[in-house]
Amino acid sequence: MASNAFTEGVRPGGLTTGKEIRILLCYLLDNVPQPIRRQDLEEVLVGEELANYFVMAESLAQLEQQGLLLEEEAGYLLTEEGRTVAKTLADEVPRTVREMAVRGVVRAQQYAARKAAHESEVVETSSGRYVRCNIGDETGRLFHLELYMPDELSAKAVRERFIENGDTVYELVLAALTDNRDLVQKALEKLED
Repeated sequence: MASNAFTEGVRPGGLTTGKEIRILLCYLLDNVPQPIRRQDLEEVLVGEELANYFVMAESLAQLEQQGLLLEEEAGYLLTEEGRTVAKTLADEVPRTVREMAVRGVVRAQQYAARKAAHESEVVETSSGRYVRCNIGDETGRLFHLELYMPDELSAKAVRERFIENGDTVYELVLAALTDNRDLVQKALEKLED
């Protein structure tokens, strides 16, 4: 059986037509409160195997040409005409696909926000591999931690976990240094969620 380049990488139940993908894109932009970056759309729709990359890219271009969405620096925004499409045609895309896509986009946006606040990088030095972790705000650096890691895989895992849980790491360190047992308990409960 020959493979179709436009349905390659799409899970069973995923979207295989441009029309379905255009409707889903309008639905996403209508149901997520902030602009959505192309990178987040790709990560969710292609990464979760809900749509083929080429069909998604073509669908975005068509929606923009039709005046249903606008691409701005912060990401894609829906026009009023696009909102009408989203509300009128949403039921043509399976509810499970719509829900999975919305959850995925929100998760990707939350990760991007945490990544901006919780800087983390793997640094190679002559004495080994370190993970540098920083939490900052507009006034400057609030927290800095460097950890030696024995290998690249461990270093990358720590980097990602700090991006996800930097606030909790900060709370645990602060709680330990101030002997605040209640704060330790609350921080540990966050990790369990």
